[in-house]
Amino acid sequence: MHTSLPAGSAFPKIVVTDLEDNIIELGKISTTADWKMVVVYRGKHCPLCTKYLNLLETYKQRIEDNGVEIVAVSADSKAQLEGHLSDLQVSFPLYYGLTIEQMQVLGLYISNPRSEKETDHKFAEPGMFVINEKGQVQVLDISNGPLARPEIGTLAAGLEFIKAPENDYPIRGTFE
Repeated sequence: MHTSLPAGSAFPKIVVTDLEDNIIELGKISTTADWKMVVVYRGKHCPLCTKYLNLLETYKQRIEDNGVEIVAVSADSKAQLEGHLSDLQVSFPLYYGLTIEQMQVLGLYISNPRSEKETDHKFAEPGMFVINEKGQVQVLDISNGPLARPEIGTLAAGLEFIKAPENDYPIRGTFE
């Protein structure tokens, strides 16, 4: 059964690993930003993910200039992430090792590989979480397949609008 992480909730404590084998708390915002965008991608096997991450890189400076750091994570192994680097032209941090339990906590859709040729493990379908300065999920997008993802230019412009103090924009979708 699929459940979703509520808008406005605290981003859960999830740890993953970087390519230098450092354990990273996924939702922790660095000292160089006040918000964080966590992009969950399917993995090396997904050409649409590669294209999306590379396109995200073209908006990186605009998004970071707005005080939002970008990171990306998948359920891939370290070896799979290392093998993916030749196709990625990104400068934001990439993490690996997202577990099924972590995917479930985030409310992500989880898929089985269609064959061993695709990949050797269950993987998360795309998700995106923007965490505000209070550690709350300000914006989120969950998809059950690689074709539906936020348009990055619209997302960048929307974050500029949301973060502008004069707009006093609340977290949306919190009606209970």
